[in-house]
Amino acid sequence: MKITKPLNLGLAALAGLAFACGGGEKSAESTATVETAPAEPAKEMSLEEMYKDDPIYIKGLAKLKTSDCTSCHMVERKIVGPSYADVAAKYENTEENINMLAEKVIAGGVGVWGEVPMPPHPNVTLEDAKDMVAYVLLLKK
Repeated sequence: MKITKPLNLGLAALAGLAFACGGGEKSAESTATVETAPAEPAKEMSLEEMYKDDPIYIKGLAKLKTSDCTSCHMVERKIVGPSYADVAAKYENTEENINMLAEKVIAGGVGVWGEVPMPPHPNVTLEDAKDMVAYVLLLKK
């Protein structure tokens, strides 16, 4: 035990000396370090930012703002009902789906997204419901 401490200390000193002297390697070439600025991470755009200039987006959003849809739905977050992005992920953006979902908006329903019912919206015209659904289906992630 008494010999191991001085031996370990001697080995550590020898290793430190070798490291300080360059470890015996010859280094004739100079090394230049080039500083590069870290690349900025790509800013993730929200769905609203991506589609803000799309006419379907503008028309549908205007009609949604005059409805009560926003009390249960948000663009990218579930509240009472599914988010618009979740609906867009579930249904392909086809004329058949737009018609079917527009009729569901007007008639209401339950069971597709859980047990919380979506109330009927009989005052919404079929054309307005189609515009709103087209807007929603545009919001794919």
